[in-house]
Amino acid sequence: MAKKKEAAHSPKFEKVKYYYDNHLWKIKAVQNAVAKGWITPEEYKEITGEDYPG
Repeated sequence: MAKKKEAAHSPKFEKVKYYYDNHLWKIKAVQNAVAKGWITPEEYKEITGEDYPG
């Protein structure tokens, strides 16, 4: 069977996720990434497990 393709992420998604997962960024920095358009509010939830407050 073919492997199910994952939805495409924003270009900076992996970088933001890495920084957050490795405790290099706090949640406010991830919020700023959404505000700058680096990631979407949906990706914010995927990374943090919380709804984007904006």
